[in-house]
Amino acid sequence: MNLDHLTAIDVHTHAEVSTKGSSSLPEDLHEASSGYFKVEGSRKPTLPELAAHYRERQMAAVVFTVDAEHATGAAPVPNEEVAEAAAANPDVLIPFASIDPFRGKAGIREARRLVEEYRVKGFKFHPSIQGFFPNDRMAYGLYEVIQETGTIALFHTGQTGIGAGVPGGGGIRLKYSNPLYVDDVAADFPHLKIILAHPSFPWQDEALAVATHKPGVHIDLSGWSPKYFPPQLIQYANTLLQDKVLFGSDYPVLSPDRWLADFEKLPIKDSVRPKILKDNAARLLGLLS
Repeated sequence: MNLDHLTAIDVHTHAEVSTKGSSSLPEDLHEASSGYFKVEGSRKPTLPELAAHYRERQMAAVVFTVDAEHATGAAPVPNEEVAEAAAANPDVLIPFASIDPFRGKAGIREARRLVEEYRVKGFKFHPSIQGFFPNDRMAYGLYEVIQETGTIALFHTGQTGIGAGVPGGGGIRLKYSNPLYVDDVAADFPHLKIILAHPSFPWQDEALAVATHKPGVHIDLSGWSPKYFPPQLIQYANTLLQDKVLFGSDYPVLSPDRWLADFEKLPIKDSVRPKILKDNAARLLGLLS
């Protein structure tokens, strides 16, 4: 991957459809989230199409699926498929995996295999969809592997568009994604590299506190148009957390084009913009020579 050639690194994109045609979410949740994000047209790009989308923009993208099969009944896009697509497009795609913590010891073995055989760079957790508190000891075996291998744990935080508008929110409970539960993880695994995904509404201040207090914790800015960022998030991104905030779009529900156009209008210092758009992610992902 040629960093000099890249204009940005998007640390948050989704593989939502397998080459076999299956989706990573049940159709009712998928359609509801499309409505929540006001997605126009198809939001199910294949992995090669995702790679082409970012190559056209001279950007790299971290890509992952979400494994929540025990809760949703839907099998995720296979981690191997994501990793193989990244291996076929190494100039633009960076593979993360996702393992449902409820898979227990089998999931722990799988995590190690994915790092050793497929060179995944991190693991995506979605506590609200997967139905677990991040500080549940059930997940600690996974964190041990992630810390040991120097990979990254990325946690969805705050409200989710998945299930929004469906009766009962599709059974998805927001409480699991309070970033304070990740603070326990950061304390118990002091060398674990962590990303808190999204502006963490309604717990934005909690996320800023955790990221300021725990050296290994970072924040990605995905899932929201920057024009809706709360003032304190912009303030911290410009100052105390300027080396720990990361560009993320949440593609395909939010395009990098829209995100970047709105980000351009924020009062971010000229010296900080390249850090958020590329430099911080390059360092965290170990892409610097």
